[in-house]
Amino acid sequence: MGYLWVKALHIFFVASWFAGLFYLPRIYVNLAMETDKAATARLLLMARKLYRFMTILAVPALVFGLWLSLGYGVGKGNGWLHAKLAIVVFLIFYHHGCGVLLRKFEKGANTHSHKWYRWFNEAPTLGLLGAVVLVVVKPF
Repeated sequence: MGYLWVKALHIFFVASWFAGLFYLPRIYVNLAMETDKAATARLLLMARKLYRFMTILAVPALVFGLWLSLGYGVGKGNGWLHAKLAIVVFLIFYHHGCGVLLRKFEKGANTHSHKWYRWFNEAPTLGLLGAVVLVVVKPF
């Protein structure tokens, strides 16, 4: 498969994965505020389906990204790639953390406020910004 196809597929799956990373915490904001059992059940169903789907999308995003990174190597002048990979590792942990929070909601054991989730929701935005800047500008 050609380099440009790999890059195109990587961008597609990253964008799709990020749709979930952006939206799932917004569902958590609503879950943290919800008192109606029927609405809570509906939001939990949405969150479960979204988490499952975004996990499926993350796999090819990471595979195609790894494929691309192997073409760059780890030598001098690729510090931007190391920094981007650090952001990717953070986002994998963030994704996992979303799953942990979902299980807490399912057990009725949420301990965070809707305001906390609003701040939590900003992490993937900052991660995406950092990754895009590193890939496009290659500052180091």
